[in-house]
Amino acid sequence: MSDVTVKQLAESVGATVERLLKQMQEAGLPHDGQDQAVSEDQKQTLLDYLKRAHGSEDTGPKKITLKRKTVGTLKAGQGRTGRAVTVEVRRKRTYVKREDVEAAEGGGETAPEVAERPLSQTELEAQRIREQEQARVNAEEEIRRKESERKAEEERRREEQRAREEAERAEAERLAAEKARAATAVPAPDATAAAPAPAKAADRGGKRGKTRERGRDGEAEDRGRRRELSLKTERRGKRRGPTGPLKMDQHGGEFKPTEFISRDVEVPDFITVGELASRMSVKAGEVIKTLMGMGVMATINQPVDQDTAILVVEELGHRPKAIHADAMEKALERSLKITGEGAPRPPVVTVMGHVDHGKTSLLDYIRKTRVTSSEAGGITQHIGAYSVATPHGRITFIDTPGHAAFTAMRARGARATDIVILVVAADDGVMPQTIEAIQHARAAEVPIVVAINKIDLPSADPERVTNELVARGVVPENWGGDTQFVPVSALTGDGVEALLESVLLQAEILELRAVAEAPGRGVVIESRLDRGRGPVATVLVQNGTLRQGDVLIAGEYYGRVRAMFDETGGQVREAGPSVPVEVLGLSGTPGAGDEFSVAQDEKTARELAEFRKDKSQEHRLAAQQAAKLENMFASLGEGEKRVLKVVLKADVRGSLEAITQALSDLGNDEVSVNVLGSGVGGITETDANMAVTYGAAIFGFNVRADGAAKAIIEREGLDLRYYSIIYELLDDVKKVLSGMLSPEVREEILGVAEVRDVFRSPRYGQVAGCMVTEGQVFRNKPIRVLRDNVVIFEGELESLRRFKDDVSEVRAGMECGIGVRNYNDVRPGDLIEVFETKEVARAL
Repeated sequence: MSDVTVKQLAESVGATVERLLKQMQEAGLPHDGQDQAVSEDQKQTLLDYLKRAHGSEDTGPKKITLKRKTVGTLKAGQGRTGRAVTVEVRRKRTYVKREDVEAAEGGGETAPEVAERPLSQTELEAQRIREQEQARVNAEEEIRRKESERKAEEERRREEQRAREEAERAEAERLAAEKARAATAVPAPDATAAAPAPAKAADRGGKRGKTRERGRDGEAEDRGRRRELSLKTERRGKRRGPTGPLKMDQHGGEFKPTEFISRDVEVPDFITVGELASRMSVKAGEVIKTLMGMGVMATINQPVDQDTAILVVEELGHRPKAIHADAMEKALERSLKITGEGAPRPPVVTVMGHVDHGKTSLLDYIRKTRVTSSEAGGITQHIGAYSVATPHGRITFIDTPGHAAFTAMRARGARATDIVILVVAADDGVMPQTIEAIQHARAAEVPIVVAINKIDLPSADPERVTNELVARGVVPENWGGDTQFVPVSALTGDGVEALLESVLLQAEILELRAVAEAPGRGVVIESRLDRGRGPVATVLVQNGTLRQGDVLIAGEYYGRVRAMFDETGGQVREAGPSVPVEVLGLSGTPGAGDEFSVAQDEKTARELAEFRKDKSQEHRLAAQQAAKLENMFASLGEGEKRVLKVVLKADVRGSLEAITQALSDLGNDEVSVNVLGSGVGGITETDANMAVTYGAAIFGFNVRADGAAKAIIEREGLDLRYYSIIYELLDDVKKVLSGMLSPEVREEILGVAEVRDVFRSPRYGQVAGCMVTEGQVFRNKPIRVLRDNVVIFEGELESLRRFKDDVSEVRAGMECGIGVRNYNDVRPGDLIEVFETKEVARAL
C-alpha cells in the first residue's frame, strides 16, 4: 500500500489531526505537519506505542473460540406423508495468534488444535452443505425407522383386535346354544321339588359362577337381546300391515298414493319452489326437475313468477288457479273512493333547472327567508316543500336539486306537481340538467313556465337563452308557442310578481280541484330519521284532508299520526289539499315518491304494510337471482373484479337514494362499488360491525357516528369519512377506484441494432456483429429479433461487447457484438430491437 499523509490517516482512524500529531511525537516519530507522509513502518511504530500506552500488549486473549448453532427444518417424504423435521447443527472453531503457533512449533511444545489458515467462503459453504446433507440423511433414516415401528405396532394391535372379536363371537355362540338347550329341556316339577338341599346349594353356587361369567360377556348378551327384539318387532309389524281402501307403499318408510290425485292449486304473483310443491303435495325435487326441463335453474327457496308456476302446475297434471295478491290494495282503493263536488285548490309548483342557476334564491325571495346560505356548498341537497301565501293566492313550491346525481328526485318532483317553473340563468344558457328538466316535465305532461334568471348581470343574454330553448322545443307565446317566458332577477326581485301571475294564470287554465272532506292521500316528498323524534316524513296532501290521529300507510311503513308541522316548524292539526307537512309517527322512513293514504284501522294498515314488504322482498330476490345468473355467464373467462365495499348513512332518504345510485354508476369491468348497507340516521354500532365483518369503508352524509360506533372504528382502524357535499364524496370514491385499477402496461423501444455478420464463439456460441442504428442497446433489457420486419424471437441478451470488453450499453452509430440467449438462428440483415415495459396508472 502506498504511503498516506497525516491528514488522511487521521480521517481514516476518526481522530483529529492535532491529537494524531501529538501521539506520533510521543511515539518518537518526526512528524509535525498534516501533509507529511507516513510509511508502513511508521504506522506500525505508532501502533506498538498505542498498544503499550493502553496496556493491551500482553493482556490480549491468546485464542478465540467461536461456537455457532443453526436450527433448520427439513421435509422428509413426499405428499401428505411427508414430515417436517427440526435439525440443529452445532459448529465449534478455535483461532490463535500466528506468532503463538510459531513459538509453540519452535519450542517443541504441543500447539493447540489450530486451523493453519482461515477457510475461504467457498470452503465454508461447502462444509455447511455437507453438514446439512448429513443431518437430512440422518433425519430421514430416523423417520423411516419410526414409521416402520409405527406400522408394526398398528399391525400388532389389529391382530389383537381380531383375536378379541373372534373370542367374543365364539362366547356369544356358546351362550346362545346353552339358552337353546335350556329352552328345549324343561325339568319335571316332582324332580325339582324332591331335590335335596345340598343340590340346591350347589345350584346356587353354579348360578353365581354363571352370573360372573355373564358379567364378563354382558355386551355380547345385550347385542343378542337387541337382535331378538328387532326380529320380533319386525315380525309383529309384518303381521299388522296397513288397512283401508287406499293401498300404500311402505318401501323406504315413504308413504305415497298408488293413484294420482289432481288438485286445484292457487298460484299468487310470486311463490317459492318449496311452497308450490307443498300446495301440489309433491316433492320439491319434482318441481325443480320440471323447472330444469323448462330451462329454469331454481332452488327450493327461490321465488318464481306466476306464469312460470302455472306452467309447472299444468306440467304436473294439476289445475292452476291464478290469484292476485293485491286484494288488500284494492280494498284500500275502494275505501278511499272520493265522492262529491271538488273545490279549487292551490297549485303545486316545482322549481327545476341546472345547478347554481338560482332556483333556491328565487324561491327564497318569494318566501322572504334565507335558505341558500344554510345548504352545504350553496346547492340544494334534498327536496324542500313550502306553502307560500302570495298577494295573488297560495302556492305550494317544491325545490328540486340541480346536481346530476339527483335525477330521481327531479323525476319525483315532476310527477307530484301541477306546473313546472324552469329556471335558466341568462348568463349561462341551457345546460344538461336544464334539458333533463324539460324531458321530465314533458314525460309527466306538466305545463312549463320559463323564468330567465340573473338578468341583472352585465353578461346576461336573454335572447340567446330563448333561442336555445326554442331549439329544444320550448317555444314562447310571442313566437307562436304555448310557454310563458318571464325574465326575473332573484337578487333584486325584478319580474317576480309577473312570474307569480303567470303561474296563477296557468293554474286557472288547468282548473285544479280537490275534495277536502275525504280521507287524505298524497305523495311522500322526503323522509329522514330524527334523533329525538324518530322517523319524520315530509308529505304533500293531494286530495282529502290529513288529520292528527289518522292511521297512515306510506309505502312499506305505517303508523298513527302523532304530530304534524308546517314549513315554519309550527304544529298543525290538519292539512288540506296541496299542503306540505312533516308527519311523525310512522314505523320507518318511506321512500321518497311513495304514495300515502289514510287507512281504516291500524290492523289493516299493518297487514297491508307487511304484505308490501314481503312482496318487495320477493321482487328483490327474484331480481338478484336473475342478475346473479346473468353475471355468472357474463363473467366466464374474466379476471377477478375489484370491489370497493361501502356502508352508507345519510340524513334523508332522497339524498341516500341519489348517492347510492351515483355510486352504482361508478366503475367499469374491473372495479365497482358495492353498497353493503345503507340507511337514514346516524352511524350506529351495527353499521361499524358490518364494516368490520366485510372490510368496508363507512361514509356519513350529514350524519355522525355515536359513541359505541366510534369505539369500534378506532379499535379496528376502519376508514370513516364524513361529507356534506355530494361532489366531494363522489370525487373521493373515484380516486379510490382509480387506485384499484390495474396499471396500464406500455412498451417503449429503446434502440435497434442491425446484424452485419455472425461469428462463432467457444464461450457464447453464436455472436452477432451489429451496428446500432437507433437509440441505445442495453444489456439487461428484453429484446426481439426481427426478420423482414416480423418478430421471430423474443428473449434477452447473453452478452454485449465492444471489442473485447463487456459493456452495459452501446449508443447509436457504434459497433458491438451481441449474443442472444437460447437462440442460435441470427442471420445477417436481422434487426435486434431492445425495449422496456412501463406501468402507467389509469384513471376512471
